[in-house]
Amino acid sequence: MVGELVEFEEGTIGITLKLESNNVDVVLMGDDLMIQEGSSVKATRKIVQIPVSEAYLGRVINDLAKPIDGRGEISTSKSRLIESPASGIISRGSVYEHIQIGLIAIDSMILSINSVRV
Repeated sequence: MVGELVEFEEGTIGITLKLESNNVDVVLMGDDLMIQEGSSVKATRKIVQIPVSEAYLGRVINDLAKPIDGRGEISTSKSRLIESPASGIISRGSVYEHIQIGLIAIDSMILSINSVRV
C-alpha cells in the first residue's frame, strides 16, 4: 500500500511512496548503509501514523517520533495518519488579517489591495 511502513532485513524502516508493477519507491527513515540491491524487505501492513499528545510539546524527537532528548519515553494513546485530508473550507474560520511574510514589497502590495476593497 502507498504510505505503508516496510522493514528491511537489518531493521531499517521505510515508507512506500509509489507502487509500480516491478518497482516500489521507498523513503528510508534510518541508516541506508547496509541496504543493497537484493536486500529483503517485508510489509508491516501498517499505514504511517504519528502519535499525538501534549506530552510532545517541548520534546526533541526523530523522524519516527521517538524521543532523542534523553528525557525518557513519551506516553500517548492517540495517533493520526500522516496523510490525512484537510478540513473542508466551510468548517475553517474566516481570515480577518493578512499574514505578513516579511518582504516589504509583497506585504505593502497585500496591504494596499486590502485597503482598496470595500
